[in-house]
Amino acid sequence: MILNSRVLLAVGSYRFPGTVEHETAPLAAAWLLKQLPLKGALQHACWSGEAAWLPLGGAPQLVPENATAHPRPGQILLYAGMASQAELLIPYGACAFASKAGTLAGSPVITLDGSLEDLRALGSLLITKGLQNLTLSSCTAEESQ
Repeated sequence: MILNSRVLLAVGSYRFPGTVEHETAPLAAAWLLKQLPLKGALQHACWSGEAAWLPLGGAPQLVPENATAHPRPGQILLYAGMASQAELLIPYGACAFASKAGTLAGSPVITLDGSLEDLRALGSLLITKGLQNLTLSSCTAEESQ
C-alpha cells in the first residue's frame, strides 16, 4: 500500500507544504491522515512559547511515538490528550510544549517544508488578529510546490 506522504497546511494566505512522518510516528501519522481534510480554528498556544495549536475534537487512543516536548519550528506534533486536550501543535519558533497540567510531549507527525519566515509571520498574525481558519489536506508533490 502506498501512503500519501505530502500534505498542505493552509492558514489565511499562507500555504505550507509538508511531509508526513510515517517512519517517526506511524500510528499517529495514520490516524491523522484518516482525519483529512482537517479544518478548524488555529490559535496561539499560550503555554508553549512560539507555537500555535489546533484543538482536536475526539482524542485518538494512541500511545506517544518518539514524543518530544521541544519541537523545532515546522515540526508538527500530535498530542493524543492524556493529560490535556488532544491537539496539533505547530511551532513557529522557540517552543516548550506545555499546558496548565505541566510539560507535554507529542508525536512528530508532519514536517513543514515552507518558509520559516512565513511561519513566524503566521505566529505574529495569530498574536495580533487572533483565531485563523486552518485546513490541512493531502496533496501531490506537484501541488505542494
